[in-house]
Amino acid sequence: MPTDCISYKNSGYFSTLIQDYLDQKPHLQSLYNNFPTLENFEKQIQEKQSNFDNNNRIPLVETLRKQYQNIEISDSTKHNIELLTLQNTFTITTGHQLNLFSGPLYFLYKIISTINLTKELKSKYPSSNFVPIYWMATEDHDFEEINYFNFKGKKFRWNRESTGPVGRLSTEGLTEFLEIYSLELGSSTNANTLKTLFEEAYVKHDNLADATRFLANSLFASHGLVIIDADDANLKQAFIPYIKEELEKQTSFHTVQKTIEELKQYTVQVNPREINLFYIEDNLRERIIFENDKYLVNNTKISFSKEEILHLLNSNPEKFSPNVIMRPLYQEIILPNLCYIGGGGEIAYWLELKSFFDAVKITFPMLLVRNSVLLATEKQAKKADSLNLSWKDLFTKQENLVNEITHKISAFPIDLTAQKETLKTQFEYLYNLANQTDKSFSGAVKAQEVKQMKGLENLEKRLLKAQKRKLNDQLQRVIDLQCELFPNNGLQERQSNFSEFYLEKGEQLIPLLMQKLKPLEMNFNIVII
Repeated sequence: MPTDCISYKNSGYFSTLIQDYLDQKPHLQSLYNNFPTLENFEKQIQEKQSNFDNNNRIPLVETLRKQYQNIEISDSTKHNIELLTLQNTFTITTGHQLNLFSGPLYFLYKIISTINLTKELKSKYPSSNFVPIYWMATEDHDFEEINYFNFKGKKFRWNRESTGPVGRLSTEGLTEFLEIYSLELGSSTNANTLKTLFEEAYVKHDNLADATRFLANSLFASHGLVIIDADDANLKQAFIPYIKEELEKQTSFHTVQKTIEELKQYTVQVNPREINLFYIEDNLRERIIFENDKYLVNNTKISFSKEEILHLLNSNPEKFSPNVIMRPLYQEIILPNLCYIGGGGEIAYWLELKSFFDAVKITFPMLLVRNSVLLATEKQAKKADSLNLSWKDLFTKQENLVNEITHKISAFPIDLTAQKETLKTQFEYLYNLANQTDKSFSGAVKAQEVKQMKGLENLEKRLLKAQKRKLNDQLQRVIDLQCELFPNNGLQERQSNFSEFYLEKGEQLIPLLMQKLKPLEMNFNIVII
């Protein structure tokens, strides 16, 4: 069977909003800038070039040099950092939380999509430079979202307390975690590589930001990936005017609320607060609230007058942290960025932000849905062939798939459509009789029709159940295969960690994915490993 891809729509795992965005439905076109096609990047380059403050390149490169000073850096990454000083250099950016040992598989797909797009752009627009950026979500504080990963159906969780920005969190305690994880890995060459990678990333680095940078750099440095930690006073200098506007005018709240009205037919991804900023310290990240002419830090006794908070902003901008509404703006101010690559949920909340960007006069980036991938072994692909299953079949929800396969392989038709049509014809005759006599007879005919039609429907359901029991062995093979490919009846890329597949493919895994993924084609890829 074909092994290349399946459309996002046919996968059944993308929201109506994302499907409508990918279809470029007219009613959504005011919510984004240029749609991500290779040709449209020319307009985006011109717009960003005229709008971006090139003075911000200096602190950007200074910060990156500092953040990389204690890490072995590849020539291609070093070259890309230096390219950022040039006015004809632009970035393609993806962001991701600091999930333990990268978290779900789509960590890889985001970064590979980003790297591959920069290569396509360089080929199309050789007079410009394009640098792939991984923006680490170091300021997030929801530790419960990132403190685990799944390996072969088991959850490995890092149990500890965390209240502040996760990037500053100590990695203490991960030596014991590695001992437990190592027992599951085994002793193969690839297993030992994974153990060493985990140890060098998490045991030999003091905080989660440095550990994650080491991990991502180890996996992708040869491809020129540049990793940024924006929890930095130097970088936040450029963001001061926009933080000030947020504190004084709440521009983001007013503009995004209007956009949400335009999106009311969809599920809204995020709702803005009146002030979309946090106050942060090493062990604290809490919302800033304005009440009774005071700026309060939620769940603390910290408060500021307007003069005090503006003084703090100018002296210590690193104490202000953008939330999900403000972070994209921060990114686009400090990076000469053309395009953000994210999952469906991320693109959904970016679509709420265009009016906000327009209000503060910052170029809105192109929005590209990252590549999605289903990894399957040759054995699984052969098993699907032997069961006469297409990839579209395997993406079907399990109950529907079992019903469809039961109908397909049954020796006789299971549905009683013909019998229902015969029954309707018989009752048409009775209705004609009823029209010639008392109205009460019409009621009796209708009641009988409902009763007998319901009886046929119940028989149909019982027939389907009986056939499922009879065909149980074959259906169970279908279920087992689907469960292998879709753990917990969900997407593999959201459940499994890359280490599960690295055990089998080793250092061939990432080059294989780099070869297969085409970011601008926007399909769900099936990759045979």
